[in-house]
Amino acid sequence: MFGKVRISPSILSADFMNMERSVRMIEEGGADFIHVDVMDGHFVPNLTLGVPFVAQLKRITALPLDVHLMVSNPLVQIPWYLEAGADYLTFHIEAFDAPANKPPGQAEKIAEAIDLIRAAGAHPGASLKPDTPVSRLEPYVKSLDLVLVMSVYPGFSGQAYIEGSHERVAAVARMAQAAGASPLIEVDGGIGVATAGKVGAAGADVLVAGNAVFAASDPGKAIKAIAQAAQAAQAARSSADVRQGATADAQAASNTRVGAASEHQAAQAARSPADIRQGATADAQAAPAPNTQPTDGAMS
Repeated sequence: MFGKVRISPSILSADFMNMERSVRMIEEGGADFIHVDVMDGHFVPNLTLGVPFVAQLKRITALPLDVHLMVSNPLVQIPWYLEAGADYLTFHIEAFDAPANKPPGQAEKIAEAIDLIRAAGAHPGASLKPDTPVSRLEPYVKSLDLVLVMSVYPGFSGQAYIEGSHERVAAVARMAQAAGASPLIEVDGGIGVATAGKVGAAGADVLVAGNAVFAASDPGKAIKAIAQAAQAAQAARSSADVRQGATADAQAASNTRVGAASEHQAAQAARSPADIRQGATADAQAAPAPNTQPTDGAMS
């Protein structure tokens, strides 16, 4: 059920005066991706990184760039970030809620965004704010390589994890399984050692960590500790699932035996008294007849 948990440090929390040093630290520390938060000041109330930064970052690292677009016009900006070198490019479903994107054309525009990303050889992803129903992903989950579950409201780094977000992760995992899909499930917001286990056990594959990595005295140790916390929770969940499955199998076998015994008892009870009498008569008729011939001593 579970695979390797991957860590995607959020570069927004790095030291911008020493960016290349920050990148080298997380490379050496075992990071799997670099998470890049792009905010336009419209879709979210903040303005952060843009195309030139992503292009420069691509030149100094071989780690996959996990670019998260928090922008109001994803169809316009997606080509920019593909050209800049994004490997995973995630847009927000809610960005298509503007009046111009409302149904009937909304689904087609979301599909267009996914197709644009895949046609460029990158991995398409979609994200949801914490108050957006997970069900909105259902029509697209088979077309996605990544689903980003926000465990904070997008717009600012350093926020606290919203309790209960692991339930949304589990809902996405169930949805993907039901659809026969296997996108990476990523979680972003308030992730550290204390919260990694919750979302890991719920089915998260990729954890975005900002301050928990870059504010640590040893970012490499922090990356490993977060991944280990998630992996340990997944191992515990897997063991519990195995035990639960074994218990269910034993109960099913017991129910089968009880059912067979009940069927036998019912069959016996179904024999009517007439059946029993008829059987006794047949048994009597089958018995040998007594010898009625006189013996020699009785003949005159």
